[in-house]
Amino acid sequence: MNTHMRRLAGNKQFYKRMLAISVPIMIQHGITTFVSLLDNIMVGQIGTNQMSGVAIVNQLIFVFNICIFGGVSGAGIFGAQFFGSGDHKGVQNTFRFKMIICALLTSLGLFLFLNHSDFLIGLYLHGDTTAAALETARYAREYLLIMIIGLVPFAIEQAYAGTLRETGETVLPMTAGICAVFVNLSLNYLLIFGKFGFPVLGVAGAAIATVIARFVEMGIIVLWTHTHAGKNKFIVGAYRKFTIPAGLSKDIIIKGTPLMLNEALWASAQSVLMQCYSVRGLAVIAGFNINSTIGNFFNIAFIALGGAVAVIVGQLLGAGKMEEAKSTAWRLLFFSVASCMVMGLIMSLFAPFFPQIYNTTEEVRSLSTRFILVSAIALPVHGFLHSAYFTLRAGGKTLITFLFDSVFAWCVSIPLAYLLSRHTQLPIVPIYFIVQMAELLKCVLGVFLLKKGYWIQNIVNTEKREH
Repeated sequence: MNTHMRRLAGNKQFYKRMLAISVPIMIQHGITTFVSLLDNIMVGQIGTNQMSGVAIVNQLIFVFNICIFGGVSGAGIFGAQFFGSGDHKGVQNTFRFKMIICALLTSLGLFLFLNHSDFLIGLYLHGDTTAAALETARYAREYLLIMIIGLVPFAIEQAYAGTLRETGETVLPMTAGICAVFVNLSLNYLLIFGKFGFPVLGVAGAAIATVIARFVEMGIIVLWTHTHAGKNKFIVGAYRKFTIPAGLSKDIIIKGTPLMLNEALWASAQSVLMQCYSVRGLAVIAGFNINSTIGNFFNIAFIALGGAVAVIVGQLLGAGKMEEAKSTAWRLLFFSVASCMVMGLIMSLFAPFFPQIYNTTEEVRSLSTRFILVSAIALPVHGFLHSAYFTLRAGGKTLITFLFDSVFAWCVSIPLAYLLSRHTQLPIVPIYFIVQMAELLKCVLGVFLLKKGYWIQNIVNTEKREH
């Protein structure tokens, strides 16, 4: 047992490599989330209806963001392995594929948000025509119409930043993210509350600040990538032509389509889950908004480690180091769960105090406190599942991750939440707890899949691939 634990704990070399990848991601995500938290608190100072309207739109934007992430991740699996095998031309082709898929997804997102915004917002209000619901819908529409401008810079930034991380460059995306969040924070203060002579814009000010920050982040990443072409070999000549080898395109589509569908279906599943919960009233939406705000901050550890799994394990598989990839994956998973246990404990200590910051009702504060406690208990489970997902994905097992992730959400989590919220008298907090704990079933499946080792494969045999 002790020997097994020592193998899981890893050595100095393991931690050095893991921290070099994960810490910049962790810092970037931490600062971004912290500023998002302050942004949320600022909007929460205006009122509950404003906060609920912003929360609804952010849930919709979240689906778009995850779809973009899924779109670039399919090519990113190949990008990491190409870089691990020293094939820079292959990395360039995956970058081109990302730019094309981002353009298509952004066009679709703009069409849906511009033409069906009222329908999408109305899904969370369930036909409620009270004054509070109508005001919430009005604030949501106002916020969304500005936020959609930021879809384009977000998509471009994801294509560039994802490729940089796959080639081991994590510091620059972190730096760009830090600059952007401080721009966002400063403009939020000026535009939401009308400080230093600026107009009082409320939720519109929050949206304007976020969009400007998106352009700042994209500008920094794009400019740095092109001015350091010697280091970023994939960008040299990337725009001279947009032809991608047919064989590679086919492979990315075969491997990437389940991944993109998975991300889209998983994100939409989270929105549907929120819609299931929201049948219990507007206070539930506001309570979940507070819970997700602090939850995102404490999720930093396993999100960053998921990024480390994708890069490190992908590069090892691309280099043909199969046994090292296997042992590294288990060590990263163990470290993720241990970190989440600590983060969950700290999160539970914050639960009674964090909701008090918001200018809202006692009902919303009480609900959010209990939601936070449930999320803290579930944090180690999510840490395990996140690392298991990225391990399977690193080996190109995207169909398995599709079944493992989104199919479970749609076939188990959503029906469970729907039935409990609409056909039982259970309070909303126990319903949320039951749905969260149902994911323990996925942990059992995850252990089985990882132990079988189906994911241990090199998917970029450059000797057989034509560029």
